[in-house]
Amino acid sequence: SGKSPFLALLAATAAGALAGIVTGLIHVKCKVRDLLSGIIVMTALYTLNLRIVGGSANVPLFNYQSIFDNDVVNGLFPEVLMPYKTVIIIFIVMVIAKVLLDLYLKTKSGYLLRAVGDNPTIVTSLAKDSGFVKIVGLAISNGLVSLAGSVMCQQQRFFEISMGTGTIVIGLASVIIGTNVFKGNLLKATTAVVIGSVIYKACVAIAIEVGLPASDLKMITAALFLIILVISMDRKKKVKA
Repeated sequence: SGKSPFLALLAATAAGALAGIVTGLIHVKCKVRDLLSGIIVMTALYTLNLRIVGGSANVPLFNYQSIFDNDVVNGLFPEVLMPYKTVIIIFIVMVIAKVLLDLYLKTKSGYLLRAVGDNPTIVTSLAKDSGFVKIVGLAISNGLVSLAGSVMCQQQRFFEISMGTGTIVIGLASVIIGTNVFKGNLLKATTAVVIGSVIYKACVAIAIEVGLPASDLKMITAALFLIILVISMDRKKKVKA
């Protein structure tokens, strides 16, 4: 709407958090399965996204300022760093989100969130409402997803209703790669996931660089998934042995 692109990031994050709260309420209060709750809200958000942008499935944003191209940012970057401006800004946004998430996970509420993911009974035994903790977790995760979506729209300079299709697969691949490759390492889980996403994208880029067509991306993703899962299963067998 021509407002500050930084304000757009905050608004998108807040909207995503609200969607997460709705998902949590459907799951916790209405007793709908967690996966189904997400599918219901995701389906509804398809229409909501179209309403926000005026009903068009594709909206160009070239005539508006973004976090990558505005008077403040352009004045901060020297000429020598201009070619790397996009990567640097994305890195800064990622670091801020990661640090804030790490700080939260060290709080009492953060520890409860980590506990409810492993064993909800423990949270209940501490006289805490596991349902509320789940809602908080969904709000945070969906807020981060929306933040990433806003960054992507501003970087691509357009909105397309299906541009997020398949992103969940990339996210899962990043988590699986990061947590399995760096399992037992001193790295934080959030750091491992970030590195996992870089490894995933690097593998895809290498595959395309050696001559594989971009249309083979799904096959590359499936192969990476299979390799990482096999490696992780072998590790689990060795640990049990």
